[in-house]
Amino acid sequence: MSRKKRRFEQLEAAASANKEKKIYVNPLQQKVDERLEDVERKLEGKGRTILYVIGGIVVLTLLVAVFVKWNRGSNAIAQTALGKAIETSQSRVTDTPAPAGSTEKTFKTQKERAEASISEFQAVADKFGGAVGEKARYFAAVNHLFVDRQAGIQELETLAGSSSDVGKLAKFALAQTRADDGKLDEAAAIYQELAAMDNPVIAKDTINFELAKIYEKQGKKQDAADIYYNIAKAASEAKDTDGKPVKMTETATKAKENLQILDPARAKEIVEPKPESPFGGGPIGM
Repeated sequence: MSRKKRRFEQLEAAASANKEKKIYVNPLQQKVDERLEDVERKLEGKGRTILYVIGGIVVLTLLVAVFVKWNRGSNAIAQTALGKAIETSQSRVTDTPAPAGSTEKTFKTQKERAEASISEFQAVADKFGGAVGEKARYFAAVNHLFVDRQAGIQELETLAGSSSDVGKLAKFALAQTRADDGKLDEAAAIYQELAAMDNPVIAKDTINFELAKIYEKQGKKQDAADIYYNIAKAASEAKDTDGKPVKMTETATKAKENLQILDPARAKEIVEPKPESPFGGGPIGM
């Protein structure tokens, strides 16, 4: 059970890290703001001229300007509220109380933390809705897995029906619940769907690694070995923009380790890149 909790915590943390980086920069919202600002600039200073031609256009100009400012403000407030809820979901679980004067939130049990997080995320979803509300519902669903598992799964199923980034994250979380419940065919089908997407949000190596694990459980050792080999081989040959070898990711390293168990001969074909010396002169050890 603790292993399952850690996996969903890692999924939530990865998602929250991804969203937190974008808290104040929403690409779609930025484009809308820029286009509205462009309209505002074009109309700025032409109020009197246009007024003689089309009555009321100055009022439209004013409304556009007001909307731009209101939209920025409301979006920032919504993102801030979401960010605070995410902080709660990432708070420490400990029996040791926070030091005197500290504003840090701590919880005695994971269940208590999840319950507090669900409450905050639900409040964000109810108050703001839209894209921010959808993200809040996703985080609430993930936390529900620690309190009311079936309720969390049902919410993930609903969210997974969306083609948005949140929908894709929900699919990945849903695949994990299917695997944990022994529904391997369903889990594999979801991972395959995500792997076939151009932009599944979750790294494709991560998706394929999880799919390979399902194949192992299904007894499809060769299929699993093929995936592990492809992940590790590509990572071992990766180069940065300067043409230098890139250190293999943790997922690729684990893929090679699993391949060594399933197919030791193929695992030997993968040579991990040696780290570059900080003093120059090529890889360390050469």
